[in-house]
Amino acid sequence: MTTTAPAAESISASLESATIKSWKAPIAYAIFSAIAIILFVVNGRDGISRFRLSNDADVVQLPPIDNPTRLTCVVVVALLLAITAYATWLASRAKRIPLWLTILFAIAFMWGFLTWAAAGETIPITGLLLGTVALSAPLIFGSLGGVISERVGVVNVAIEGQLLAGAFLSAFVASLTGNPWVGLLAAMVAGVLVSFLLAVFSIKYIVDQVIVGVVLNVLVAGLTSFLYTTVLTTNTPLFNAPPRFPRISIPFLSEIPILGPVLFRQTIIIYFMYVAVFVVWWALFHTKWGLRLRAVGEHPQAADTVGIRVNATRFWNVAIAGAIAGFGGAYFTLGSVGGFTKEMTAGAGFIALAAVIFGRWDPIRATLAALLFGFATNLQNVLGAIGSGVPSEFLLMLPYVVTIFAVAGLVGYARGPAASGKPYIKS
Repeated sequence: MTTTAPAAESISASLESATIKSWKAPIAYAIFSAIAIILFVVNGRDGISRFRLSNDADVVQLPPIDNPTRLTCVVVVALLLAITAYATWLASRAKRIPLWLTILFAIAFMWGFLTWAAAGETIPITGLLLGTVALSAPLIFGSLGGVISERVGVVNVAIEGQLLAGAFLSAFVASLTGNPWVGLLAAMVAGVLVSFLLAVFSIKYIVDQVIVGVVLNVLVAGLTSFLYTTVLTTNTPLFNAPPRFPRISIPFLSEIPILGPVLFRQTIIIYFMYVAVFVVWWALFHTKWGLRLRAVGEHPQAADTVGIRVNATRFWNVAIAGAIAGFGGAYFTLGSVGGFTKEMTAGAGFIALAAVIFGRWDPIRATLAALLFGFATNLQNVLGAIGSGVPSEFLLMLPYVVTIFAVAGLVGYARGPAASGKPYIKS
């Protein structure tokens, strides 16, 4: 016994220190480097690319940044190739690719792409970031709902339906009452109703959770489209003209260059979003509620043995997730568009679900992933507005390409909650 103990400890230490070689990051870097060579060098463009950092109304005026397009693109390609080579060297020695390297690669590639796309034009950086926050808002609310639902053990494919139901009911109720706050409450109720159906069928009747989610998305899309045609369009001023929340500027903070106009000149829904991200993160990892929720999602049988009511915990937390997603749906009608249209969420729920996976079921990371997808979506709008020579077809598919690469190529191995998608039957 005494002779085998040191050997066992040595083997355990060796296993702990062993690292599996992963070539996923270097391959992803190499793919994007090849894309950069094709775009920035082979199809290089001449001119000066200007990045405007301030608006005329800003108190603090920052000078614009002028980049020589071709030279900047060549420098960026050289940097990308250097990062790829370094990542390959790390992977060949079974060393982990640090997160800062991926961030540096992403910033360099995006700087080069913006410089190349804006040759001879001016990109308003503040407008680009402001639109990113606006387009990311429903994605962030949806991803927060997805994180809570999957952490408790229920796969929430119905985020799209929850967002769409929240958008519809908020527009209808706010139009009737003339009060956007009542519309916000109605949006939460709509999200809860959809999540109740998800919870009842998946938890009580043990129907496959993915199938239930898909069916609910189709049901909500069909029902809202029918009600839009038969109700909302019959008297648009009465049924589909909700008041929108005004923008609120926070003194001093709103005057900070670049970040001030982007983060602190927003509607109340965006400010609620900031609070929601922090509260969900803190509650999930620093409260008894979060501990029980995660225990149910990881090992429901063990949670049951210590007195946690597994199915009841799942049911009510799925309802909370639906309320958050429904709240996000209200942004479409009360914070952005100002009225409901058919299928106006346009797949935002599925991108939010991708953000959950990309963010590894963590509220902060899922928020960052949602911001990435929102940035890709708004980029096509900005480049189209400035008359960039980038093909419109490429711009239209840009957010979905980013989604696919992020989930399939850049996220690496991500293990979700062990019991997610698995019904619990008390023995």
